[in-house]
Amino acid sequence: MRQWLRDIFSAVTTVAHAMWVGMRYWISTYNPQRRTFTERYEYPELPLKVANRFRGFHSYDPTVCTSCSLCAAACPVDCIYVGREKVPGKKGFQVTSFVIDYTKCMFCALCVEACPKDTFTMGSTYDLSCYSRDGCSVDFLRIPVEVARGRGTLDPTVLAHSKVITRSVSAAADESDDQGETAKQ
Repeated sequence: MRQWLRDIFSAVTTVAHAMWVGMRYWISTYNPQRRTFTERYEYPELPLKVANRFRGFHSYDPTVCTSCSLCAAACPVDCIYVGREKVPGKKGFQVTSFVIDYTKCMFCALCVEACPKDTFTMGSTYDLSCYSRDGCSVDFLRIPVEVARGRGTLDPTVLAHSKVITRSVSAAADESDDQGETAKQ
């Protein structure tokens, strides 16, 4: 019975000591003039300043891309889908869709390093809020060029307007795969 009472006393004194330490640090660091995060940085209205080496959402230049798919091959989580079709009468391929699924992307920048033409880079955009998973997959050929190149803001309204096209991204990728298989035959 004594050991049980000692254990209860030890537990109560340990919790009281921990609460006193927490209260002491709270009192010493309390500042009534300190503002909240959104008051200091005005986050939704003004963008946050990010470091030069920040790895945000990609900026992509479709005029330079040769659809070699090295970026998709270098991606460790397989979140890049490159749709391409053979250009009739010319050598090489034409990009039909360039989709990055940001629900899978871990922003490692291995795809940027693998690109031989410097087609895309890691941008400074950090917020892509959406209510569905479909909103997080971005087809860079459907959004406006200034947004794709990183000069505009990649926001959910731009993505919503780009998804008005009736053909889905997966259907476009399936069609390009089917066309590639018929070209092989």
